[in-house]
Amino acid sequence: EVQLVESGGGSVQAGGSLRLSCVGNRYTASMGWFRQAPGKVREGVAAIARDGNSKYADSVKGRFTISRDNVKKELYLQMDNLNPDDTGMYYCAADWRWSGLFLEDSRYEFWGQGTQVTVSS
Repeated sequence: EVQLVESGGGSVQAGGSLRLSCVGNRYTASMGWFRQAPGKVREGVAAIARDGNSKYADSVKGRFTISRDNVKKELYLQMDNLNPDDTGMYYCAADWRWSGLFLEDSRYEFWGQGTQVTVSS
């Protein structure tokens, strides 16, 4: 069974940076980050395949960077130039069944508990 734990969330001023991490207990081929703000649907933020290729939502391109360490079984999300629209609960997601770049939550079987990110103006 895959277990995921996120960390690194917090409160920052607009223009600031945060680095999120997600540690798993086994290797998974596909991994991604999702977020959900109050009153909004959960959306895919970034995805990464086992070979390191990545994909981003248009809203975060140029500001966020996803990466992974397959030895440590860890996933990261570097978030720069944050703005209040980035506020929300961020979730780590993973799936062992396939390798690809997926921003749809239906593609992932395993999820972490989430870490809160709050950006003030």
